[in-house]
Amino acid sequence: MSSHDQVARALGIDILGGVYPPGSKIPNESEILHRFGISRTVLREVLKTLTAKGLIVSKTRVGTTVLEASHWNFFDADVLSWKVGQSFDAGFRRDLSEVRLALEPAAAAVAAERRSDEDIAELRRCIAEMRAATTSAREFAEADLDFHRAVGHASGNVLMQSMSAVVETALVASFTLSSPIREDREHEAAVRGHERIVDAIEARDGAAAAEGMRKVIGHGVERLAKAEIEAKT
Repeated sequence: MSSHDQVARALGIDILGGVYPPGSKIPNESEILHRFGISRTVLREVLKTLTAKGLIVSKTRVGTTVLEASHWNFFDADVLSWKVGQSFDAGFRRDLSEVRLALEPAAAAVAAERRSDEDIAELRRCIAEMRAATTSAREFAEADLDFHRAVGHASGNVLMQSMSAVVETALVASFTLSSPIREDREHEAAVRGHERIVDAIEARDGAAAAEGMRKVIGHGVERLAKAEIEAKT
């Protein structure tokens, strides 16, 4: 990771975590240069990056101010990964679930209309990897991620592809915490749920593909909620 990326990540996490709350100013140039040991050129690029992501705004004679969260671009892969690194709060998980339910069933329905034989082969490969991931939560989560990206690709819609990839990247961490591999029955149910989506897409049944996707998302949300309750008891 370059010094630019390291500093942008550190400051981004500080902003997302409330170290520098909205309306406050981030440390001045000399403080940041001393903290990270970087050049002014690198710092300027870091500030440009954070500005482009909606985290800060710089004004002459005012300084660099943290913007309200409504300006933050959570569809930016970096911002989302920084959020993942801090762990999810209940409200953010709810927001992600709502976005998924709005987007992914539609992507599955469109994929059923536009899919190619190559798309079906890729989706079947993802299912096989999910079924084989019986001991590693990370491997299952990554296969799950590949599956949802493949659905987005099969839709042929570049915006669906882009948004699906970002949302699912965030969910890798979330679903790792409540992986179905911990129970054989849950593991098979999760794999079969995804397999039914592929069957529907292959059959060009958009309605069934969308409904299958809604069930898979809902099941994952329920599993995570159950894991949280068990962790508190």
